[in-house]
Amino acid sequence: MATSRIAVVSTDGKTVNDHFGKAERFLIYDVDDKLTFVEKRLAEKYSVGDPNHDFDQQKLNKTSNLLKDCARIYVTRIGERPGAELKKLGIEPVVYDGPIDKIPSCSV
Repeated sequence: MATSRIAVVSTDGKTVNDHFGKAERFLIYDVDDKLTFVEKRLAEKYSVGDPNHDFDQQKLNKTSNLLKDCARIYVTRIGERPGAELKKLGIEPVVYDGPIDKIPSCSV
């Protein structure tokens, strides 16, 4: 199986448990027949806490640049527009709420 890279939004390092816009870090894993932790990448929160905030392309560009080598990002939630923008860049958002070690590696 070829190796892919994924990003995970997690506050505790064990579970996918946060919204894309609230992420202050992304945990990066290589995936083949198992998950292998690569690194933690610090990020500026995309969201300002207001669900009606304007889309900020500049902030999203900074965040997506951190993820450009990832095929997927696992989050508990993501806004429609940021999700669509990531897809345009070839990064597939996956809504998932659970243990990182249970992410199905065969589907990446």
